[in-house]
Amino acid sequence: MITTEQSISIEAGIDRVWDYVRDIRRWANLFPGCRECQVISDNESRWIIKVGAGGLVRTVTVLVHVDEWNGPGGVDFTFKLEGDPVQGGGSYRAVSRDANGTDVTLSVQVAGSGSMAPMWEAMSKPLLPQLAKSFAGQLKREIEAAAPAAPTIEPVPVKSSSLLAVLRRFFASLRRLKGQPKST
Repeated sequence: MITTEQSISIEAGIDRVWDYVRDIRRWANLFPGCRECQVISDNESRWIIKVGAGGLVRTVTVLVHVDEWNGPGGVDFTFKLEGDPVQGGGSYRAVSRDANGTDVTLSVQVAGSGSMAPMWEAMSKPLLPQLAKSFAGQLKREIEAAAPAAPTIEPVPVKSSSLLAVLRRFFASLRRLKGQPKST
């Protein structure tokens, strides 16, 4: 079995991060080499991925099952390749750092079985950490790009005489509402 873990800090609140990651299509679109994602149900999807290792490039179909959506702090999933003796699983964990920051850890495990297991694991060993790092970096960029910028308040230049006139009219209006006589 091969495992990898990637940790990133995202400059967005945990709820905003969760709004992004709870859509499985977004996960698939960020995964390197993913050509298509067919959503079968809330917990099942089929990803068509083009993978390459060295001179070997091929397209694989991966069945992804979300074992648990536990937002905003976690997702657990398993997967298996159609037609190949490879399966695995992983998790997404998020912890709020503050109102505008979330720390995320992504973990993935891959295991081959049968007579081809040594070949699959040999190919996956250098490739898996690269894929996970690329995915984590893309996840961070996408969420931060989607996060709204903090509002800025520009000062409005006001002449003190006009501000004084506005305040006089405001207080005069309040006095009229209360039935008080207008003063000059």
